[in-house]
Amino acid sequence: MSGTTAVDGGTAAGYEPASETSAGAGSGGRRARREAEQHTRDRGGRLTALLVFLLPSAAALALILRGIGHRQLWRDEHATWWAATLSFHDLSQLIRSIDVVFTPYYVLMHFWVSLAGDSPTAMRIPGALAMASSAGLLALLGRRLFTTQTGVLAGFLFAVVPTVTRYGQEIRPYAFAVAAVLLSTLLLARALEQPGFKVWVGYTLTVPMIGWSHLASLAVLGAHVVMVLMARRSGDRIVGWAYAAAGTVGLCFVIPMAIQGTGQSGQIAWNNPVTKDLVDFPKNLFGSWAVAAPVMALGALGLFFAGRRALPLAVWIVLPPLATYVTASKLHLFLPRYLLFTAPAWVLLAAVAVCRIAGPVAGPKAGTGAAARRGFGWVLAAAAVAGLAWQALPGIRETRENALGEPDFRGAAQFIEAGQRKGDGIVFSGVLAERRAMDYELRDDKGRPRDVLMYRTPQELGSFGAAECPRPAKCLANADRLWLVSTTFDGQPLSGMPKATATAVERGFRVVKTRKLDSLTLVLFEKSAKAATGVTSGKKDDAARRKIHT
Repeated sequence: MSGTTAVDGGTAAGYEPASETSAGAGSGGRRARREAEQHTRDRGGRLTALLVFLLPSAAALALILRGIGHRQLWRDEHATWWAATLSFHDLSQLIRSIDVVFTPYYVLMHFWVSLAGDSPTAMRIPGALAMASSAGLLALLGRRLFTTQTGVLAGFLFAVVPTVTRYGQEIRPYAFAVAAVLLSTLLLARALEQPGFKVWVGYTLTVPMIGWSHLASLAVLGAHVVMVLMARRSGDRIVGWAYAAAGTVGLCFVIPMAIQGTGQSGQIAWNNPVTKDLVDFPKNLFGSWAVAAPVMALGALGLFFAGRRALPLAVWIVLPPLATYVTASKLHLFLPRYLLFTAPAWVLLAAVAVCRIAGPVAGPKAGTGAAARRGFGWVLAAAAVAGLAWQALPGIRETRENALGEPDFRGAAQFIEAGQRKGDGIVFSGVLAERRAMDYELRDDKGRPRDVLMYRTPQELGSFGAAECPRPAKCLANADRLWLVSTTFDGQPLSGMPKATATAVERGFRVVKTRKLDSLTLVLFEKSAKAATGVTSGKKDDAARRKIHT
């Protein structure tokens, strides 16, 4: 983005330069061009643009990298690991039945894992780089739309938002969605102000990037349409055709995947939000009310100072959550992490409100005023970042802890490795993808217990889950000891198993040792001639009975 001054040197007066240039109008066009040139000089050149990008990116990266490997993977991250370590043949079988919309991300992670390994730190690095880059891209976008001061402040404010750290450390594509949305919006803003074939090609390429990172992110195109309509209203008759061509070509690479994905929406059918989810949306979007409240309050105020930029930014922050909430019963896309790409728009508007104290942030006089006032603006910006960072600290610390309600599979693996013997078996009880989690935690253990109940592998089924033995008593007969990994919520370790399997365990084995871990029970069974376990199957598992990370 920093290769030329043009990336961030456009006028803040709206989209008039493009319209005047394309229309070739006389004195009005020359005046607009002179204002744009003056605005560019005020903002500096390539070095300034590079610094505007790098400084917020570095701040965000520093926060994201701290403790990046400490938090355990949770079940969605285990799914990424599993898909990324499949062969391309097995991956193609998987996406025929589930997660086709994540195919580009899984392919990317396949190559990354083959190069960097599958430790938590290694697998989280791509997302960390994408999210850190998002802070820099937001700074550049703020610089182009408003002033350098506004852009820099927005980038640093974004860097300290707790969910930026949280999902910068997530082995899922949400950070890439944020980066793709910001890059696309930045290129569109440039194309509208300084149109050219190369910049329109660049924008065209970012449209599928948005859809490939997450389909919900395509809702930002509503804001893009508003930007184009405003430019067209200013007199640029070509921009509408250029955008239509760019959008159509870009979406052609997304629509087939989206259509196929609609047939797999059952995998997120559990996501049916209620009114409380809508009320808690700001807190979950930013990571805490202590951050959400000031950012959104200042963001709402910033709409009054944003000039012609207010409308597209308002659409950016309102349309995606509203559209996904209204359609949640069909599409199931209303989740804060799916809508994380709306947070930068809120932060940018908050920066506009703060910087307005130092002078105009929109229009031909943006960034002008007495040097003392501008200096005070920088002091105020630094204070705003420090204040928000203080508010964000508890939320940032929380992001480095294990996800809410996630079982301690890492601890279970450590106990198993310390006490296992040759010939041990392992079985699972619950609904939190225990088999996949333990596959990850025991991936480097060549003497790991055998999965005695696995009848058909996930690769054979083209799924994330395996099929278990239809005759469990026979499959358990060759195991002298069993490790049971249970995540049931009713305190009865066998209640998450099929009844026939639980009965076979009860009749053929006795309890030797039980270990309670966070949201997990680890039980060691030993073969017995008589049923003397004291462990009952109990009532069926009910995942709704305890809060868990979703």
